[in-house]
Amino acid sequence: MILEKVINRVEIQSEYKDLVDKYIDHVRTEYKGEIHSIYMCGSIPKGTATPFKSDADFTIVCENPKDIDYERLSNIQDRLLEEYPFVTKIDTIICSIDDVLNKPNEWGFWVKIICVCIHGDDIGEKVPPIIISPEFILDLNRETKEEVDRIHRLLSNTSDNALKTRYIKGYSKRLIRALYSLVLVDTGVWQDDMLKMKIAIVDYCDIDSALVDYLYACYLDCSSVLVEEFLEIADEVYSYFENALKAMAASRKP
Repeated sequence: MILEKVINRVEIQSEYKDLVDKYIDHVRTEYKGEIHSIYMCGSIPKGTATPFKSDADFTIVCENPKDIDYERLSNIQDRLLEEYPFVTKIDTIICSIDDVLNKPNEWGFWVKIICVCIHGDDIGEKVPPIIISPEFILDLNRETKEEVDRIHRLLSNTSDNALKTRYIKGYSKRLIRALYSLVLVDTGVWQDDMLKMKIAIVDYCDIDSALVDYLYACYLDCSSVLVEEFLEIADEVYSYFENALKAMAASRKP
């Protein structure tokens, strides 16, 4: 079964168009000749964004990510957030052309399936069709432990309430996505709607549905969530996920 692209057509709402255009212009000006292409994912390119609730998610593809100084990029994002306060957050992922082409089940999946090109030549078109299989799911989650451990450390060590909220929401989202990857063989499609992901996980995974409901509730509103309680449940969910991956890997061995 071949995965289809999440967003087939860019439909940016009028109130977000200037933000996207200025992001592209600022990035191109700041990093002249270093940018191959720029992509978006999420509600803004789908045309379903909600002011003061939706964030802006960009991906930059370049020859060498080290050429993109993140401090300068953060300054661009901060200025745009001041100018467009109805955008909750601006995130940018940076990857190389080689990663997209040589890691089709990881970066290739991200650019080809999740993102849509908003500037430059769409390198996702050069990525071969992505077939849903245990091998793909294992490759897709190759860096999940590292990402989860990083967010876990950040959340454990911060005392800033705004950062706690951001980390809990991001951690919840990452775990739900990881769990959803386990049921791709059953659904046959990648979802970017968190509610649909949650429903599919409950339908097809044997994990305690109360844990999934808790994560989803934290993703929606984590303003009153206790960090210690959240981390305990997050660890339980990740343990289930890790064991499922190990079982999947073992099943592939001759």
